[in-house]
Amino acid sequence: MRKAAAALLLLTAACAGGDNTSPALGGGTLVIATGGDPNSLLPPLVGTTQGRQVTDLVYDRLASLGDSLNTLGDGGFIPQLAQSWTWAHDSLSIAFHLNPRAKWHDGVPVTSSDVRFTLGAYRDSSLQSTAAALISSIDSVSAPDSVTAVVWFHSRAPEQFYNATDQMSIIPEHIWKKIPIASWRSSDQANHPIGSGQFRFASWKQGESVTLVADTGNYRGRPKLDRIIWSIAPDFNAALARFLGGETDFFEAIRADAVAQAQSNPNLKLVAFQGIDYSFLQFNLRDPRNPAKPNRLFADRELRRALTMAVDRNSIVRSVYDSLAEPALAGSLRAYPTADRSVPPIPFDIAAAGAKLDSLGWRDSNGDSIREKNGHDLAFNILVPSSSKARTRMAVLIQEQLRRVGVTVGIEPVEFPVFSDRSDKSDYDAEINSIHADPSPSGARQDWATAGIKGGNNTGSYSNPVFDALVDSATAAYDPAARNTLFRKAYRVINDDAPAIWLAEPKAMVGVQRRIHVTGLRPDAWWQHIADWWIPAKERIARDASGAVTTDPAKKNP
Repeated sequence: MRKAAAALLLLTAACAGGDNTSPALGGGTLVIATGGDPNSLLPPLVGTTQGRQVTDLVYDRLASLGDSLNTLGDGGFIPQLAQSWTWAHDSLSIAFHLNPRAKWHDGVPVTSSDVRFTLGAYRDSSLQSTAAALISSIDSVSAPDSVTAVVWFHSRAPEQFYNATDQMSIIPEHIWKKIPIASWRSSDQANHPIGSGQFRFASWKQGESVTLVADTGNYRGRPKLDRIIWSIAPDFNAALARFLGGETDFFEAIRADAVAQAQSNPNLKLVAFQGIDYSFLQFNLRDPRNPAKPNRLFADRELRRALTMAVDRNSIVRSVYDSLAEPALAGSLRAYPTADRSVPPIPFDIAAAGAKLDSLGWRDSNGDSIREKNGHDLAFNILVPSSSKARTRMAVLIQEQLRRVGVTVGIEPVEFPVFSDRSDKSDYDAEINSIHADPSPSGARQDWATAGIKGGNNTGSYSNPVFDALVDSATAAYDPAARNTLFRKAYRVINDDAPAIWLAEPKAMVGVQRRIHVTGLRPDAWWQHIADWWIPAKERIARDASGAVTTDPAKKNP
């Protein structure tokens, strides 16, 4: 996909201290500090970064997107469950030839019937998978024999291989067909996954840890680590203290205000690289109490634009991230070749914001410094996850900036599971959300197009047929130049509509104990090569089953 992204990946690998030396045998435990539990361990239902990290290692896809992040055609992909594939002459089907050695972690062979079953699960409306909109181009899957899965498409498309592979992790039919699909979310099996990946699920102690162990007989080879543990600490300072003290080995979310502390520790190294995350204040365009009705405030495009004018995004980014982020682009990322840095953002202009609010009838008629209209104050609440200091801080700054133009803003901090649930249900006035975007800009269909309102990430219900048509046309374009042009037109539409205030695009900053040998960290998934990470035998430390450091030699390298 991207020359710039490829160059960045080479730089990342060098900075991460990866080398060509590796142990003859695997061993050791890696403990990752993370801020929250997965929302699910069933791939069609995964909606958080933590969930994706775990499921990407437990489950396999037919093929995996390679480090080039090239999603056009099949040249940027490497085999996983499919050891090879054959395109039909008309490109309306792809026959995936499964590796006959691939097995589920309970020993049952992976078959083409599992692939067919998986597609049906992702598309079942009762499951409401967020990925359903991304695989709409697939018509069906046939299984002419046990190791051949033929994926059929409605029409040819530049990213049809990407849609058939990267958007679906294959799940075992023999496990899930026994459970009514409407019960999958609440089933015990959803928290005890059986996959085919290089790591097996071991345990999930909610609020504490998730543990995976090496699948030593895996068809793709044994991973070099024995065990991976995600140590869950919603409080950033507690998580940082564990990392600085050597209790954890890898910290995936180093903040700007913690850089100096980490750099002063000779046992640690920091790696900054371009990520594909961005945060934004999302307006709910529907009434959260009655979604059939428009939101009395945010259905008004001009009000959204006025509020955007009153927010100084540059100062917010500097205050929260220092130099480790840039103001976010409208619905896009700088890592995308389609990004349009020339799109003029809605400018920060207090006077213009006030004048526009006046023109919309929102005036302070009683001298209490609060604008009102038809007997209602100009007031709303911002939902934020209390575990995110960055989002909470941005909410406080927005609250103060909007107060200056007569807008009353309340802040609702809630635990992350509550935030995730309310966000999915569109139960908010406005929220500060963050998206870990797809490697492809076509993910905009799921995040911001009308197709993403039900089952996607578009919980604010933004809908513009012009934007939809441009994204659809861009996604269907084979010519890179035409594709870029169409996406950039779409970004201008969404920028002008202001369904959100685009806040920050942070650089990814991770911390790692120097004894951990890390291969390249990919912008879309730093964990992609974790099976190749390793710890020299002489530098491994003893840890108990929870990952805690122990002095008992018998528990070393469990």
